Amino acid sequence: MQANKIAVAGATGRVGRHVVDVLEASGHEVVAIARSRGVDVITGDGLADALDGVTSIVDAATGPSPDEREATEFFATATRNLQEAGQRAGVRRIVVVSIIGIDKLTAGYNVAKLVHEHATLAGPIPARVLRAAQFHEFVGQLMDWGRRNGSIHVPQMRTQPVAARTVAEALADLATSDDADAPGAPIPEIAGPREERLVELAKLYAARRGEATPVEEVLDAANPDDELFAGGALLPSPHATLAGPTFAEWLAATS
Repeated sequence: MQANKIAVAGATGRVGRHVVDVLEASGHEVVAIARSRGVDVITGDGLADALDGVTSIVDAATGPSPDEREATEFFATATRNLQEAGQRAGVRRIVVVSIIGIDKLTAGYNVAKLVHEHATLAGPIPARVLRAAQFHEFVGQLMDWGRRNGSIHVPQMRTQPVAARTVAEALADLATSDDADAPGAPIPEIAGPREERLVELAKLYAARRGEATPVEEVLDAANPDDELFAGGALLPSPHATLAGPTFAEWLAATS
């Protein structure tokens, strides 16, 4: 396999750090794009130098806020800057990670990610999107967000969670493969090996961490997408790639 110079936006994040590891282990030269590395996808500082000689970009950057307006502004700006600087540098491909089911949802961060997809695909550099299920690592974050009056509230959600490392491996494959999506083909998806209920994952997580706080499954009437979460809108399509580890296997390996 030919070694390439590949930039990873969001290189210190949940998925990006794994993408860096996977690519470097395969012999590729990796340019880490992150504010902590002196490169900012929003201001554009350091971006031109970072993309010099780069053949592909993996865009795994995430905004600092789950708010729909702020997240939309982040993704629109970051995508424009990556496309413009990448085009000037001669980048041949951008690969972006997205979320399974976002074309069915109506509010919040998921809507912003759909804007991200559209902006990336509409840019001058050929792009590929990979939609992923919720990460195993996301369960703990959702639990922290849902701490209320001595209990942990999590949304009613059917999901088929996947490890961030597994998603990173798929992103690395897309960034280094010469294959292109067939015209009219569905956006590729990657998910874990089986369907789960978020509340059961949260209870397992709490037990593994020795936490006695009760975990409760709730519907948020203020969230227009909560019933979609409960109804399986976030589950993968039949064409999705399914890959382990399961949540329980991942939890046992990371505890």
